[in-house]
Amino acid sequence: MIAQSQYAPLPGRALIALGGPEWRSFLQGLITQDVETLKPGELRFGALLSPQGRLLYDLFVVGRDDGAWLDVEAAHREALIGRLKLYRLRAKVEITADDTSVAALWQGPGLAGWLTDPRAPGLGWRGYGLAPPKAALADEAAYRAHCLALGVPGPADWAGETTYPIEANFDLLNGIDFHKGCYVGQETTSRMKRRGQIKSRMLPLTFEGPPPAAGSEILAGTLRAGEVLSGTPGRAMALVRLDRIEGASLTVGDRPVVAERPGWMAG
Repeated sequence: MIAQSQYAPLPGRALIALGGPEWRSFLQGLITQDVETLKPGELRFGALLSPQGRLLYDLFVVGRDDGAWLDVEAAHREALIGRLKLYRLRAKVEITADDTSVAALWQGPGLAGWLTDPRAPGLGWRGYGLAPPKAALADEAAYRAHCLALGVPGPADWAGETTYPIEANFDLLNGIDFHKGCYVGQETTSRMKRRGQIKSRMLPLTFEGPPPAAGSEILAGTLRAGEVLSGTPGRAMALVRLDRIEGASLTVGDRPVVAERPGWMAG
């Protein structure tokens, strides 16, 4: 039996429109994702990093006939526009806010006009300026819970410019192109990839009851094994030390917790 499709408007996301003859080369030199080969109607996931390689903003790039949309956190759209304009210099690129709606669709079959979320199987589709489909109406919190159920972190998990994109699994969620040319923060990101020894990653935790407070310490015996980031009852996202969780009994406060590795992380 096919599950009923779930549809949720995402007012927490907003769009930035890029246009002009040099929009592609401009964006190519900034973000972790390749846009030189982006086609109209194609959706790609990426990020803008600090020069030190820390995660500033996640984004989806939506290919259009005359440019691209950047699907970003609504709360950070104006700040991101300001940062993009600082990088623009003399490039012939137009950067404007766009009020086209953003929505998510998951479970059930895909529909015409909806773009497949490129991060991981099961996340569903994203829609831009589309009429509500015949599906069960959900909200943004339900969509975030859906992502968390699949072990996919979100913006609430990397606030504060303290996280490297590989720690947030961008390399495993199709958010970093390691074959493209230079971009802001590339040196640190490429060095972490080459060394191949990632000490910490974001993994979902399961437990009984309400989620621990953000920042709560995770212990493996008496050793610090990570910290809780965001969560819902029974499940939370955490940044954990990979070398301290294997085979260990983990606790947060006086509660046992279990760290899981999502299926898309295998290999």
